[in-house]
Amino acid sequence: MRKLIAGLALALAAAPALAQGYPSKPIRLIIAQAPGSATDVISRVVGNRLQEALGQPIVVEARPGAGGAVGTEAAARSAPDGYTLFMANNSTHGSNPALYPKLPYDAVNDFAPITLVAAVPNVMEMNVDKAKALNINNVADFVKYAKANPGKLNMASSGSGTSIHLAGELFKSMTGSYMTHIPYRGSGPALMDMVGGNADVMFDNLPSSMQQIKAGKLKALAVTSSQRSPALPDVPTVEEAGGPALKGFEASSWFGLLAPAGTPPEIVNKIQQEVAKSLGTAAMKEKLVAQGAIPSGNTPAQFAKLIDDEHRKWSKVVKDSGAKVD
Repeated sequence: MRKLIAGLALALAAAPALAQGYPSKPIRLIIAQAPGSATDVISRVVGNRLQEALGQPIVVEARPGAGGAVGTEAAARSAPDGYTLFMANNSTHGSNPALYPKLPYDAVNDFAPITLVAAVPNVMEMNVDKAKALNINNVADFVKYAKANPGKLNMASSGSGTSIHLAGELFKSMTGSYMTHIPYRGSGPALMDMVGGNADVMFDNLPSSMQQIKAGKLKALAVTSSQRSPALPDVPTVEEAGGPALKGFEASSWFGLLAPAGTPPEIVNKIQQEVAKSLGTAAMKEKLVAQGAIPSGNTPAQFAKLIDDEHRKWSKVVKDSGAKVD
């Protein structure tokens, strides 16, 4: 026992010195989604500013697969030394624990929350030519067609069990409509097929679809948040556009930094403070809002509570909608 107490005392004494010398080499930022996804977009924006503040490169490493489980496990199994960070989202730490009975990671105990980076709505969007051909101009038109023609529309997602998939499943459940789900390995490949006309509808994270919407290649029918997005002020919410059947519909996404459990609190706090400082600048706010994201930078304790709340919410969505991973 004396040895244990002595060891703890030495560790605590060494922690401030460790934090002061941190970082002394490049930091990798693992994401569990493919390049081109909203997670990738947010990670690179934040990573660029964080490496300026810390004086070391932030290398974004995409590890997609298994609905986010591949990259999440890689992060959880990494050394808790502050040189591996993870950009979590409401799939990896909200819905996945409800969808996958045997995940290779524990969403709570294997990670140390750092800060919520940003929250974003998803956007219900269609291939422009398909919407025009079917005379679908809004959510009400879409619901009418989908209910009259079950299975004739396909629904792309970034993968089974992702927030994009579950937003669509919630929509189907609330409207009594049916669309054939086509899971892709990330938003990037799904968006290519959406633009190319091989996929009809998608409930994508707004940042990854913003460029295609502004270019007129995708038609935004509605945003999935409870309020309109400042980035697309003329696009209504699903609840606004969908009528009584979609009252209360909300399926927003979030992105936040975690570290492997056991990472020294001094390092966690240092990263949180630098990220919060960066997110508070006018330049960063403008850049994220332009992507459809709302910056945060909250404390580790506040972020931990959000993760707990989101897990409860998406567990209910999974149960009520009957959503399953393919």
